[in-house]
Amino acid sequence: MTDTVLANKLPPITVYWRPGCPFCISLDRSMKKSHLPYEKRNIWEEPEAASFVRGVANGNEIVPTVTIGAQSLVNPSMSQIVDAIGQETEGSLNQADLSQLTEVGAGPLGKLLRRILTR
Repeated sequence: MTDTVLANKLPPITVYWRPGCPFCISLDRSMKKSHLPYEKRNIWEEPEAASFVRGVANGNEIVPTVTIGAQSLVNPSMSQIVDAIGQETEGSLNQADLSQLTEVGAGPLGKLLRRILTR
């Protein structure tokens, strides 16, 4: 199974960030390394994005804030993101996906999803 097919089975992921934030930079690097598909929203350029972040962060503009499906995570670790993806994909990724993920040549996204499925 290709990483593209796997990516289509994931919930939407959005990362709310702002320029110069070292935590945002670190998370962005980790997300790129994992090959997870995600959308980035700059809270300094998008007032509605800043408003959303304040709504989930007790009135503060704490970034990075990440939404995964219906879940919102404030300044999450990659481990928390993986856990949230596991919760959101429960039932949509199955043993057939797992067996295809164990094929030789699974990319970074496949390896990450294998980790999610085998927890």
